[in-house]
Amino acid sequence: MTNLVIDSGVAVKWFVNEPNSAEAERIFDEYLASEIFLLAPDFIYAEFGNIIWKKQTLQGFNPTDAAKVIDDFRTRVTIALTSTADLLEDAYQLAVTHRRTVYDMLYLALSLREGCQFVTADDRLVNAIGSQFPNIVRLADWP
Repeated sequence: MTNLVIDSGVAVKWFVNEPNSAEAERIFDEYLASEIFLLAPDFIYAEFGNIIWKKQTLQGFNPTDAAKVIDDFRTRVTIALTSTADLLEDAYQLAVTHRRTVYDMLYLALSLREGCQFVTADDRLVNAIGSQFPNIVRLADWP
């Protein structure tokens, strides 16, 4: 089984049809087949919830559908969580060095610590630092 760090943007695409949802679903299928083991910083649940909140509040996403998405994420997916406190020092240094948010660098710090790939739906992040970190994979490029 292969470890894989995923961000909240990837996870949302498992439950909401968006660009690159097909690529995200392939990751989810691999997870369901026990081919990959999902890792993330513990705040992924807060980020996921915030994305769904924005979709409901600002984009008119149906409240019933939003509640189901939140419940499905909580109950259908098991992610090995790492405390942000344990990653903070490394993430902060990466953020300062690469002028990226600490939030994004928490995912990168985890993938570096675990020696595994980090899949993100954030094209801007990949464009900014992907050449320096070959372990970062753009969701659109997922095999």
